[in-house]
Amino acid sequence: MVEMVVGMEALEGGVLTVLERLKNGKIEDAIACFAEEFSFKDHGVDLKFKNKERLAEFFRKARELYPDSLLQTDVIFASGDRVISEWTQQYTATEALLPAGPLKVPICLHGVSVVQIENGEITRWSDYYDGRTSRCTGLASYFTDWVEL
Repeated sequence: MVEMVVGMEALEGGVLTVLERLKNGKIEDAIACFAEEFSFKDHGVDLKFKNKERLAEFFRKARELYPDSLLQTDVIFASGDRVISEWTQQYTATEALLPAGPLKVPICLHGVSVVQIENGEITRWSDYYDGRTSRCTGLASYFTDWVEL
């Protein structure tokens, strides 16, 4: 159930629109909701994006790795230019650690997104959740640079 504490107008122009577009695979349409200068921070896997192309690539890779992903907005409210959403995400993670073949692990993840919207565009989006529980290190590995010591 979605609880709306402050006007639908602020939400339609931001968070719920992006989530619906991502759910439907309309990644470019979701990215269009972000301002030219923005910050997207995924604290669960310690990734940060400031480039729309790179963020779109992140969303596409997440969709590829977790095609059964379902995100449910549990509570959403707004204050000023901020929208806070508590959510539950369910998906299946595949782990190739066993010699007998990959292991399918059902994941139920609870998290929070804090979004700043200015002039109808998203300028800052931060996701907070337990990175270990998410088992998303495979996703994160596509976006971290290797550094030789």
